[in-house]
Amino acid sequence: MAKIVLLEKIHASAADYLHEHGFTDVQQIPTALSGNSLIDALAEADAVGIRSATHIAAEALTMLPQLRAIGCFCIGTNQVDLTAATAFGVPVFNAPFSNTRSVAELVIAEAILLLRRIPEKNARAHRGYWDKVAKGAYEVRNKVLGIIGYGNIGSQVGILAESVGMRVCYFDIESKLPLGNAKPLKSMEELLRQADVLTFHVPGGAATEKLLTMERLALMKPRAVVINASRGKVVDIDALNQTVREGMIAGAALDVFPSEPANEKEEFISPLRSLDNVILTPHIGGSTEEAQENIGREVAEKLARFLKSGTTRSSVNFPEVPHTDKPVKSRVLHVHKNEPGVIARLNAEFANNGLNIVAQQLQTRGAIGYAVTDVDGEVSPELRAKLCSASAVIRCYLV
Repeated sequence: MAKIVLLEKIHASAADYLHEHGFTDVQQIPTALSGNSLIDALAEADAVGIRSATHIAAEALTMLPQLRAIGCFCIGTNQVDLTAATAFGVPVFNAPFSNTRSVAELVIAEAILLLRRIPEKNARAHRGYWDKVAKGAYEVRNKVLGIIGYGNIGSQVGILAESVGMRVCYFDIESKLPLGNAKPLKSMEELLRQADVLTFHVPGGAATEKLLTMERLALMKPRAVVINASRGKVVDIDALNQTVREGMIAGAALDVFPSEPANEKEEFISPLRSLDNVILTPHIGGSTEEAQENIGREVAEKLARFLKSGTTRSSVNFPEVPHTDKPVKSRVLHVHKNEPGVIARLNAEFANNGLNIVAQQLQTRGAIGYAVTDVDGEVSPELRAKLCSASAVIRCYLV
């Protein structure tokens, strides 16, 4: 049976699910790993589960030829070199939906707190100052929530915002069907001018770095607030710091940062720390018991299905083959270069060895192809070696 290593305090629901489905060799390591420590821990692993602090680069994959799958127990997959994983024939799975509600609830809570000026009044009360004034404090009802990125989380935020009486508009580079009464806008600048609350829900990467600059912050209302629970590099922190300190906007809430501590022992550094009207949280948007439990089960299920039957449905980097039960004794998983003649040669080898193909699924994605083939007899070690040594083959194994 396959060996699975789970890092970074992944919720117990993951190990429980794997044990319930026959995986007895599940090792749990509570910390993130890097360098040689990571290689040593995964030396015999067939699959690894990580969160956001463990990074798996091409160099690591080169040194882990037996690693068959990576599970990111979170939404993002930026911590994995997806191009390299694909080239090595390693599917990567994540949990794009399981913590959606938790992040959305945090955003709405922060919107209410910021518009009511609760963070600064709370800080002053702790210092003994009784700041009992209504100036600058607003209800969220009839205020405009502007959403940058109207995906799984952004659209959920919009639905919750409408339930407390907010008006919702959004901007996305792709055409997205609005939910509820949300209104799509044609440009980010148009949204910035209208928003009382601006919230970001975009993926990481070069295309989304510093979306919120000094020039764009200058377009916002003086009473507006900014929330970022997406990626740390989306907001220009220095520009945000300046605009808040100068009163150009009323406040902000950040859950993600360009540079984050590796653990609780490392000091969190930010120019925003001294500002009473800024909420700073340590990347906990999806850190609820419910979300982590759901993520644990979701990603564990994807890893288990791949290791048992070759299912790659919802993989972020791989041709997607849906789940099917294995009706025969031998199932061959064949990852190969996407070029003409590969499947014909594969099937010819089965025929030459007297094996009838009972079922076969083939999908391609970019430069690679992935075939799942069920045959009606035993695949000999000699045949397996021949299949794996073909020039176009990236990976080939039995499940």
